[in-house]
Amino acid sequence: MKFARDTWLIFQRQFLLLVRQPVWLFVGIFQPVMYLLLFAPLLKPALGFLGVTTNAEAYRIFVPGLLVLLAIFGGLFQGFGLIAELRAGVIERSRVTPVSRLALLLGRSLRDVVSLIAQAIIITLLALAFGLSVFILDLLLTYLMLALIALMTSALSYGIALVVKSEDALAPLMNTIAQPVLLLSGILLPLAGAPGWLQGIADWNPFSWAVDGARALFAGDLGNDSVWQGLGIMTVITVLAVGWAAREFARSVR
Repeated sequence: MKFARDTWLIFQRQFLLLVRQPVWLFVGIFQPVMYLLLFAPLLKPALGFLGVTTNAEAYRIFVPGLLVLLAIFGGLFQGFGLIAELRAGVIERSRVTPVSRLALLLGRSLRDVVSLIAQAIIITLLALAFGLSVFILDLLLTYLMLALIALMTSALSYGIALVVKSEDALAPLMNTIAQPVLLLSGILLPLAGAPGWLQGIADWNPFSWAVDGARALFAGDLGNDSVWQGLGIMTVITVLAVGWAAREFARSVR
């Protein structure tokens, strides 16, 4: 009960800070919307090798990848705010409180998850206007996948921020992580047409499983193995990431 209360208190504070600066929500939505409006119309001819003949089919492939992209990048760069809190002494003052160290992490990460899901809903509604169609159960499972990704990437970002304690170190490190993740997950274009060696490397990228699972859900293929494999892989990695990041919080506030 105390842990849940602590998490809720941290979440409330972090969410209020987000609401007071809604520009971050706008920034988080602007880039995906630009991809949706300016990049997606080029997909129908580009995805012809997959048998795509309509814009609706193209959006069914592109939008799930775009949502996963939003979840990954939205989480990976949350650590910058934590570094600012470290510099301001917020984390230091947590030493004298009885708040759970895990709650210090989860309160922040759950704020990031809520923000991500709000952005994902907006992107999905916009895509519906372009002809996208998806069953509600499949959409909810996709959002669950996105929530796991956002929770995992934000926890990793917070943990790394506590280790490096510098924006100058965090920025290149996050970019170094994000680039291969983006290229090897088939987020923008499926890897079905990629060389075999590239597909083999991508199989070791857990986010490629998430992208495949999300695309299967948007296609209405709930029984596809990639759906449950993606959810299972994301769950395991999320638990490990949260456990490691919570340990870093405990170390930093001892």
